[in-house]
Amino acid sequence: MTSIEEKVEEHFKAVLDDFGIRHFGKTEGINDSITKALKEAESKSGGSGKNYPDIQLLLQNRARRDIPVMIEAKGTKNKLEKLTSDGDIELVSSGKNPNRAVQQFAVNGALHYGLAILNEGTYSEVVVIGINGTTMENGRVQDPEIKAYYVSKKNDEVPKELVGFDFAQMKEPNIDTFYAELDELSLTASEKEKIKRDKEELLEQSIKDIHQRIYDDTSLKTLLSTNAKLYLFCGLIMAGLTTEGVKPLEISDFHSNDDDYDNDGSLVLNRTQSFLRKKNSSRDKVDMVLDYLKPVFEKRDLWKPEKGESTIKSIYKQIKADILPLLEGSVHLDFTGKILNSLTDWVSIENDKRNDVVLTPRFVTNLMARITRTDRDSFVWDTCMGSSGFLVSAMELMIEDAKICIKDVQELDDKIDNIKRNQLLGIEILGNIYLLAVLNMILMGDGSSQIICGDSHKEVPRFIENHNFPANVFLLNPPYSAPGKGLVFVQEALSRMNTGYGAVLIQENAGSGQGDVYSKRILEKNTLIASVHMPSDLFNGKSSVQTAIYLFEVNRPHEEDDVVTFIDFSNDGYSRQNRKKSTQKVNLRNTDHAIERYDELTALCLGKKPKTDYYTEANGLVIKDTISLKGDDWTFGQHKKIDITPTEDDFKKNVADYLAWKVSTMLKGEDNADI
Repeated sequence: MTSIEEKVEEHFKAVLDDFGIRHFGKTEGINDSITKALKEAESKSGGSGKNYPDIQLLLQNRARRDIPVMIEAKGTKNKLEKLTSDGDIELVSSGKNPNRAVQQFAVNGALHYGLAILNEGTYSEVVVIGINGTTMENGRVQDPEIKAYYVSKKNDEVPKELVGFDFAQMKEPNIDTFYAELDELSLTASEKEKIKRDKEELLEQSIKDIHQRIYDDTSLKTLLSTNAKLYLFCGLIMAGLTTEGVKPLEISDFHSNDDDYDNDGSLVLNRTQSFLRKKNSSRDKVDMVLDYLKPVFEKRDLWKPEKGESTIKSIYKQIKADILPLLEGSVHLDFTGKILNSLTDWVSIENDKRNDVVLTPRFVTNLMARITRTDRDSFVWDTCMGSSGFLVSAMELMIEDAKICIKDVQELDDKIDNIKRNQLLGIEILGNIYLLAVLNMILMGDGSSQIICGDSHKEVPRFIENHNFPANVFLLNPPYSAPGKGLVFVQEALSRMNTGYGAVLIQENAGSGQGDVYSKRILEKNTLIASVHMPSDLFNGKSSVQTAIYLFEVNRPHEEDDVVTFIDFSNDGYSRQNRKKSTQKVNLRNTDHAIERYDELTALCLGKKPKTDYYTEANGLVIKDTISLKGDDWTFGQHKKIDITPTEDDFKKNVADYLAWKVSTMLKGEDNADI
């Protein structure tokens, strides 16, 4: 089919002229920043050539809020837009030509230009428009079609469709109304979750690629222990992250000197020290982190040049290109979880002799923060924090609630700062895992002021004595080798709380008589609200322990007639497998409404009416029952009732089985008689 692209372009230029909207052609420049953005970005064909949008606009309102508009034209059937199987505008195509979609489809090409402008940095929002048409009659395009999207940094550069768009909306009298409509476009909760999952997928793959590279290098494999690889990752990340008042660490800053004092390793250590101090980390915390990093970055084999380049510089190149851009975006990603999982895919953490380092999945930490009613005024603590997954999930909920409830900008900023610095407390005994927690909290914008390395049995009394921390939310996944399968940490923590809720993800049989004296002690001062039987493969090959979540109301003794909600959550909607080189997208798949199931579980634990009915008393997946005050019957299985009353169907089946057996016996007897 012959393209009528030029006629389509002429048609819409005439429309713009009729509306009095100033427009610019392919070779015209709107201003220096837009020209620079289009010139320096990769071209649609993937090379270094310039980008030439068919039509360009620069919208302006009375307040001089300028919004660039990039328009791309096509003139062939079905060339307006190309979407991926997930419904996204396709930017990278499969096959030999990864740029096929942006070259051949109008909206895709316009988005390519729009993202180039956002990446340049002058503008934080653009409108991208695809125009198309296929037939001509009497010199006119008969079937013009148009599709427009608003793309902004506030929406994490996710295109939001302008449904029913018409160029008339861009006329000067209508521009304020149009801007107001743009401001109403924001990401839904599901879109935010999708962004996080997609970016974590990229992050996980990048970490696995770097780790695979280290693993495949024979010299590095013997040079670096598992912990050393962890410190190498963390040091390069902290050295490379943007810090206020310090120029970003560029690849050109690595000179690969062959000098014991001035080398790429010492460069990383100095930048890491500056990074931590700029984040207001305490002196002892800075010294502790450097003590872990120095033995790695002082290794001569890592900083000495080979063919003019050190191993440190070579790995930093990959981190700078693939990892840092993801970590410095507006969405907090579970970097520390990804690196920890990547390392334990090959070999377990060396100082975890009892295999107690098991990372709690993000969707579980989020669930537990929700069922403990975490909000902007919560004071949340975790006495076995690992890489701080629970605290991160709690912080996200607290900040989200603050943004909903506080409208004054300065008050909101102050509240968020207070949440990060004063309303979270975490303690971790393993120094290498503690390093991950510090980095995790710093990535969330915190100076890790109340993240402590040490034995929680000793550190908790010391901290409480010296600080006023009115804990009212307790979240925990304890080491299962500890007394009471880990319930000792729960009993100690709850005994120091006056109000609020606690949730623990623990080996399920801790609540069926193997929790030692601790389960009984817990009930003496706290109420068991819910018991959730979790999927047996929750940790996806990292641990085969059957777990449960136990939810408590603090400082209210459990009474004999208190009703507990027991839930069989063994089917949580996710399908899991454990392929070492695969990412979460492959190893964890939402195959049966997982998000809705977690929302329903949250509602059940909070005593609210669920929007779905996957788990009900009618289908036997929810049981409401009392428990003994001995603390030995907390599990779902102990309260599941098996109905042994025979039914009419049972009678019919037994009769049928008997008759079948009788006939078979008679036939055999007749056969024997004939022999």
